[in-house]
Amino acid sequence: MIQIAIVEDDKNYAEILQKYIARYEQESGRHFQISAFDDGEDIVENYAGKFDIIIMDIEMRFMDGMTAAEEIRKIDSQVVIIFITNMPQYAMKGYAVEALDYVLKPINYFAFSQRIDRALGRMVKRKAKYINISTKSGIRKIEIPDIYYIEIQDHDLYFHTKTGEYSQRGTMKDIEEKLEKESFFRCNKCYLVNLEHVTGIEENNVLIGNEKVQVSRARKKELLDVLNDYLNEVSK
Repeated sequence: MIQIAIVEDDKNYAEILQKYIARYEQESGRHFQISAFDDGEDIVENYAGKFDIIIMDIEMRFMDGMTAAEEIRKIDSQVVIIFITNMPQYAMKGYAVEALDYVLKPINYFAFSQRIDRALGRMVKRKAKYINISTKSGIRKIEIPDIYYIEIQDHDLYFHTKTGEYSQRGTMKDIEEKLEKESFFRCNKCYLVNLEHVTGIEENNVLIGNEKVQVSRARKKELLDVLNDYLNEVSK
């Protein structure tokens, strides 16, 4: 089911959008789970990265849609954002937060349905897998292919990624289970490496870019076998 958020402080427009979504469901056979918010502040507060599409008014009383989108993009690079406005000059500003499109008020169903079509198309293109992690600053959505490796220190998991390092409380067992179907390998009790980023093996270390991650002697042969299988698979 597609998760969609409506952020609109005008109740009439919020009702119109919900009716349009219901009509789109009937015509397309798609199914949406709708969450409604009255202001940009409401969706930003405790944002958990669960939405696929956000339809958001730009002009709102406490936090405008552009500011809300900027805050959301710090956490979620994947969600599709569509702005609603009666001022077309805002459209250019939307590029700064990677908004897909905007709908001019008054809203008509044809224009709205076209935007939803585009949003669903964007979702297909952005089919990269991701996980949500709970950092000290809140939930962060991380694309799985962007993870280099994960290490554990005491009871904290550290995610080394293309966009930086993030940490959350947890166990290696839990994260290993979450990534069970992905190209990760537990090379010792403290490290889980993404085979996609392995550039070589040097003595008892896995090379990941300029970093070295230790491999236990007991797991070295299995790592070589798994890495060989992975390389054969991706080369097909």
